[in-house]
Amino acid sequence: MCSYDSGAGGPLGRRPHIWGAIAAICGIAFVIYLAFNDPAKSPAPRCWFNALTGLQCPGCGSQRAVHAILHGHIAEAWHYNAALFFALPMCAVYALSPRRMRGILYSPVTMAAIAVAGIAWFVGRNIS
Repeated sequence: MCSYDSGAGGPLGRRPHIWGAIAAICGIAFVIYLAFNDPAKSPAPRCWFNALTGLQCPGCGSQRAVHAILHGHIAEAWHYNAALFFALPMCAVYALSPRRMRGILYSPVTMAAIAVAGIAWFVGRNIS
């Protein structure tokens, strides 16, 4: 019987907290950027999927929504991307969850539910 052990300590290497810190720093830098730059008026990256197909991906409008939230325009942010109001708390739950909850969060049922919600959001926002 053969088992695979890379010796790296898991998918993130020996120090997953370093990768978490790097992700947090990048996230904070992104929020600071959006606090001072309106994505609708600045040279922010555009959605390549929307440019190619004319359809809105599940993340379309997220930059504008975060900008609107940072300036207190909650209704405007909801208009840009309502899914962000569900995705941000979910990201926080995944990032801050204790190890004993990881089995539930990364279970096939949970992953399937998140995938179905993303697909439903994609279809729903492109039907109208």
